[in-house]
Amino acid sequence: MPQNLASLNRGIAMQAAFYERTGAAAEVLHVAELPDPQPGPGEVRVRLSWSGVNPSDVKSRAGLRSKALAFPRVVPHSDGMGVVDAVGEGVPPARVGERVWIWNAAWGRAFGSAAQLVVLPARQAVVLPEGTSDEAGACLGIPALTALHAMLCGGGVQGQTVLVAGGAGAVGHYAVQFARLLGARTVIATVSSAAKAELARVAGADLVIDYRAEDVAERVRAATQGRGVDRIVEVDVAANAVLDLDVIRPGGDCVVYGSGKGEFTLPFFPLIAKNVNLRFFIVYNLDEADRERAVAMLTGFLQRGVLQHLIAQRLPLAQIVQAHELVESGRAVGNVVISLP
Repeated sequence: MPQNLASLNRGIAMQAAFYERTGAAAEVLHVAELPDPQPGPGEVRVRLSWSGVNPSDVKSRAGLRSKALAFPRVVPHSDGMGVVDAVGEGVPPARVGERVWIWNAAWGRAFGSAAQLVVLPARQAVVLPEGTSDEAGACLGIPALTALHAMLCGGGVQGQTVLVAGGAGAVGHYAVQFARLLGARTVIATVSSAAKAELARVAGADLVIDYRAEDVAERVRAATQGRGVDRIVEVDVAANAVLDLDVIRPGGDCVVYGSGKGEFTLPFFPLIAKNVNLRFFIVYNLDEADRERAVAMLTGFLQRGVLQHLIAQRLPLAQIVQAHELVESGRAVGNVVISLP
């Protein structure tokens, strides 16, 4: 039997958002009462305060990856923050009361974090260090871990010149900071406005380039004395592949975590002539060792209080449609989070 802080609430319906078919947010997202979940063996239940809305959540709901649902009903969102209020068999009772952030809540599962309560394997609820805001805890599972793994893979960025595409975005803002914290020699960020440029500078970028107003390749070549950058952290390989090949040094790493299109082409000869290393990853599928390394390092940064967290918008669960539409539009500068009642 689960052990919990809220035994009097057992069986009471919780508020949750869900969809039963893919489509536009306003047409398929609903907020209603669902039965309180109970933790099974090896699981914890988290009473959520915040749920993070990521582009992957929006794409899944819209049916951009698949029109067919893996489950009859989906409670979306993989990121969140809350307090452990119940544990299943085999989980130490001392975990009840822990303030935690969660990852992969909705990855391969029907029940994500867009609800007052979520049940998931105990290791997917990570203690949130004191001094880190509740809202920031809902930005760690996808944005922060994506940015951190992009800096750690392939030997890391110590002494490197790193180009972060979209340096004021949800992932990019963290990536600029991690590049600096992990010893990059020079951090370059591309942005699309003066306001975003200031955010990237404050995060630690040495050079910020407005790709709408400047020649990015020319600026990068000048900054690197024609050598090119050692590593690119790429948010949209379909849009930026030609530029990336132009500015990366021979033998450099292009680390790709996103694309604006499902398919794209890359020219063979420039890739092979430069001995470019292409690294693709999705944070949901990090292997155990990579995730443990990233989580441990992220915890250390949070304990030291050295990270800036960029919250674009805070909305209540009742406005989940607006939250999805905001992320979908690309207007959000930073992370969109939803408060749970």
